[in-house]
Amino acid sequence: MLRFPGHGPLRPDDVVIGPLDLAAHVDEALEVQAKAFGLGPDEVAVRRQIVLRHMTLPGARAFGATVGGRLVGFVYGMPNDRAHWWSTVVEPHLRARGRDDWLDGSFVITELHVHPRYQKHGIGRSLITTITDGADEPRSILSAIDVESPARGLYRSLGYEDLARRVHFPSAPKPYAVMGAPLPLRRAPDGRDRPDRKDR
Repeated sequence: MLRFPGHGPLRPDDVVIGPLDLAAHVDEALEVQAKAFGLGPDEVAVRRQIVLRHMTLPGARAFGATVGGRLVGFVYGMPNDRAHWWSTVVEPHLRARGRDDWLDGSFVITELHVHPRYQKHGIGRSLITTITDGADEPRSILSAIDVESPARGLYRSLGYEDLARRVHFPSAPKPYAVMGAPLPLRRAPDGRDRPDRKDR
């Protein structure tokens, strides 16, 4: 039986985490991202092309979280490449802090989103640990909006630390922080890595 937040906790077997053919499910995924990130139709259209292009890059892969067959969260990433647009933006900020070596030998988390209705149940944690557990690289890197948020708290709990802050991406209204962590990601000693837990 499907349970929603406020109607009883999700059980581990309510949530299925598995590989996702993101190109085939891009519209479902972007619907989740739009809800989680507050995107409008124009922004979704731009991101759709970006996601489809990213999924053609070497080593790119995605995982999804489904509840009752419905996609409620997803993550995707790839081995980092200094030639990629994201790397060219963050590289000067990392170099200024003597941390640009993080752009080599890292698996980059490109996007991680969970539908707001399903947040705080450990789904985001399960998605990011699942995708990075399969990485050949010794560490992971990502960017997140540079404010104290549940997402930043999640990343810190997994071992990510700030490498650079106040990074401005073209057309992004808010600055970002670049974060990095050694792999495998840190696990919670009390079992909070399970998707039935309420603390995300």
